[in-house]
Amino acid sequence: MWVYEKNAPADHEVTMTVALKVDQAKRALLEKTFWEVSDPKHEKYGQHMTVDDITKLFDVPQERVDAVVEYFKKSGATTVEVNPNKDMITVKMAAADTEKALRTKLGFFTHSERSGMRIVRASGHYHLPDDIAPHVSLVGEMLQFPRLRLKKLQGLKAGAGSWPNGCAASGCNGLVTPQVLAQRYQFPDPSDATVQGSSMAVAEFQGQYFKDSDLKAFGTSCHRNVTVDKIIGGDEQSAGIEAELDIEYIKGVAPQNSLTVIYNAQYSLLDWANTLNSMTDAPLVVSVSYGNDEVQQSSTQYMLTCNTAFMKAGAKGISILFASGDQGVCGRSGCGMIFHSRFHPDFPAASPYITAVGGTDFAGSSIGDETAWSDGGGGFSDTFDIPEYQKTAVAAYKASSDADLPPQKLWNNTGRGYPDIAALGGQKAPYCVTVNGAFEGVAGTSASCPTASGVFALLNGLRASKGKPPMGFLNPFIYQNPTAFQDVTSGVNGGGRKYGFKAIKGWDAATGWGTPNYAALSKLVVADVNSIVV
Repeated sequence: MWVYEKNAPADHEVTMTVALKVDQAKRALLEKTFWEVSDPKHEKYGQHMTVDDITKLFDVPQERVDAVVEYFKKSGATTVEVNPNKDMITVKMAAADTEKALRTKLGFFTHSERSGMRIVRASGHYHLPDDIAPHVSLVGEMLQFPRLRLKKLQGLKAGAGSWPNGCAASGCNGLVTPQVLAQRYQFPDPSDATVQGSSMAVAEFQGQYFKDSDLKAFGTSCHRNVTVDKIIGGDEQSAGIEAELDIEYIKGVAPQNSLTVIYNAQYSLLDWANTLNSMTDAPLVVSVSYGNDEVQQSSTQYMLTCNTAFMKAGAKGISILFASGDQGVCGRSGCGMIFHSRFHPDFPAASPYITAVGGTDFAGSSIGDETAWSDGGGGFSDTFDIPEYQKTAVAAYKASSDADLPPQKLWNNTGRGYPDIAALGGQKAPYCVTVNGAFEGVAGTSASCPTASGVFALLNGLRASKGKPPMGFLNPFIYQNPTAFQDVTSGVNGGGRKYGFKAIKGWDAATGWGTPNYAALSKLVVADVNSIVV
């Protein structure tokens, strides 16, 4: 957990993302367009927007922008940068000036398990003047705290797999390697030119850098081209296990596709999304191993503002995939030690506007059927209603006697269900990763997410070779084509507790529709819209 350490020094530079109010009618129009261009059955499928299109649609009043910019400049900001859509402003200013501008106190917070991690947050609520507040939805980086990878999911040495080691390193014995994933998910040989030509990215946050030497060692050992083509936000050539897991496996799946690392030092989801949406050449598939419980978010408005950013990305043709979490249905807040309290759904995994990726284990010791990972995140949102694209699937799950659902008091029956799909991620056979020159096992949906993202990057490359637009927001396609995924029908994601959601035939709140079958998906994504199997 994050613990207050001391007051922030007066001269410490603070970076804030200020989200401006977007008229509700304009946001509704964005959402309408988002659904249309994302639905394979709609005539506008694939007709994605540009950055300029979204700017014109939002039509944020210039006086609103000017008022907020002027306020922070007068308050002592060293830089004030308005994004292209004019709905977010990045402000940098000294901590002392920030405290006066927001009428709050700032402090350094450190993590109880990671003493080297330090962030600045407000120690209480912030306030804006009456003439400025109506123009602003929220100020990011003030109240919300990020999650960090659990130590129990890294540094794992033993793997239960009985398959041949696909990497020339003894540390990979019994662990998941790119070759294991290729066999299970049936994606093509790296030399296949038809899957090249699409772009992808991973999101990394404070302290999660990578070393080129680690990527080279992994690539040489595991016979993949593991390189980063573009870095946004910082490159310190230091090993971060989260970053190197993401990079080594999204490239392990799609080694010929260009990769961007979007780094954000602030642990700011909003700032990261703002960077992505401001790019005119944004990567088309983005993997994000980041999240917290919905109850840990600073406000519902914060989640709604993130959702708007996700819709902007989807409307532009960007596929965003989030890891579903690594603590089962109880989430990071837990369900109590004695009495079983309410489940804690994840955000952004439970957002209706992104694709959530859950975790699985192999059912046996060989490459074959999978079972739900007991610690994989999944369940139903307490904040967002069931979106149209999954209503039938969710209803079928709840109606099935096989589901043996947990007591209703523990979860929200009307909430958006997640995950949407899954991939290997459990501790039975962790992923083999190179970190600081050594090979070790790493588990979690943070492994599942870049794997699934790499598959969709391959599919975008296949579409590009046929002159077709990128897939964009994936969920309408996924829910219309469930047979293109390998159903997972066993396991429960209770995290070792009494209750959880069971994996059954069809969609479920432990593994979604199951894991990718590239051979089936590749046929669907190049078909004419009207011939897609529903």
